[in-house]
Amino acid sequence: MSKAIVLLSGGLDSAVMLAYAISLGRDCYALTFDYGQKHHLELQSAQDIANYYQVPQQVISINSMIFSRSSLIDSSIHPPTNRSIREIAHSIPNTYVPARNTLFLAYATALAETLDAQEIYIASNANDTHPYPDCRPAFMAAFQNVLNLATKQAVVCSPPTLVSPFLNYNKEEIVRKGLELNVPLEMTWSCYQPTSSKTPCLQCDACILRNHALKKCV
Repeated sequence: MSKAIVLLSGGLDSAVMLAYAISLGRDCYALTFDYGQKHHLELQSAQDIANYYQVPQQVISINSMIFSRSSLIDSSIHPPTNRSIREIAHSIPNTYVPARNTLFLAYATALAETLDAQEIYIASNANDTHPYPDCRPAFMAAFQNVLNLATKQAVVCSPPTLVSPFLNYNKEEIVRKGLELNVPLEMTWSCYQPTSSKTPCLQCDACILRNHALKKCV
């Protein structure tokens, strides 16, 4: 059975991706990051999902000071709200976290080498490719080249493969895949700006994309 490192945020996309990797027969290890995000509810969701699928999970803390210009970390900056699907798709929002996926994948690479894992899964998708430069196909190809050049695995046998199965999927297609795999979508958390009562705001980009997809699929 191939070992796989799965970046598990607690959001809808990564939960479906974990289920997808398990459906392929992978021996999965969940990797979650506490990078000072305001919406810590996703960390609880990540733990709940890892427990649901009975996969080992490691949570890594990263100093949030290096991300302080992002609205996901800085409480003085608010995520955009009430935007159309078209607006969401054509700008880089303040929810962009500098070099986040580069750092996450660096940690995932180290864990892959430690566990001798053959694959690293990341849930970047078609809705992310314009708003977030580190979710684009060119970035994934570039990081695969890093894996090919800068790992002991590559020298001794073969490098880990970076797997981004949803790169050409939009949110609706991911929801459909989740329903097909019986993923407990209600356990996932997507909202960028939860209310004081810890419920989704229903106005941020993440809520809008999620609810738009759910309405089409459920």
